[in-house]
Amino acid sequence: MNRIKDLPEVERPYEKCLKYGANHLSDAELLSAILRTGTNGISAYDLANNIIRSDASKNILSIMHLTKEELLKIKGVGNAKAVQILCIGELARRISLERASLNLKMNVPSSIANYYMEQMRHLEQEQLVAIFVDSKCNMIKDIVISKGSINQSFMCNREILVEALKCDAVNIILLHNHPSGDPQPSAADISSTKKLNKACELIGISLLDHIIIGDRCYTSFIESNISF
Repeated sequence: MNRIKDLPEVERPYEKCLKYGANHLSDAELLSAILRTGTNGISAYDLANNIIRSDASKNILSIMHLTKEELLKIKGVGNAKAVQILCIGELARRISLERASLNLKMNVPSSIANYYMEQMRHLEQEQLVAIFVDSKCNMIKDIVISKGSINQSFMCNREILVEALKCDAVNIILLHNHPSGDPQPSAADISSTKKLNKACELIGISLLDHIIIGDRCYTSFIESNISF
């Protein structure tokens, strides 16, 4: 074990951050500076490396994927450190969401995709979200319609339309994620979108778009001229 206190002061993550700034720290150094202490004979730095390498991504994105149960299986991680790590991931998501909300425009697919990207691109199951929009293209609310197994979400047209009528929405935008990271729509995605669009037309509601979120990328049916 390489104990942090045995390192020269300039190489210790906490002291290094104070002297040079957080941008000079590696991913493992950043995490160890937050954790501050190791446990059970494991230094904070080695523990940080173990956490980062515990996920298949083997990089800092692991923090966004790991559940409390998975964290507790890592040697040296107890409830206190699991909570710290979970809060880091949630804080990162909220910062990203707040930044994207400043430029959110319901008539611009890229704006919508950017707003939901950090919420949805890390999900390991497909999740279908319906956004309800008023006549001035302002969001009224959004709700999660369904959560499916990997590569499968279930569209409930009746539930979507009932919610739209409840909140007096005149427009609907659909979003769902592809855990594979590839946002290209499947035949089932296109077929189910066409069915919902027909149902919307019957009651005078417009389906504006269906956006599929991948890993730092997206596909908009409208931008891609995919007929529905």
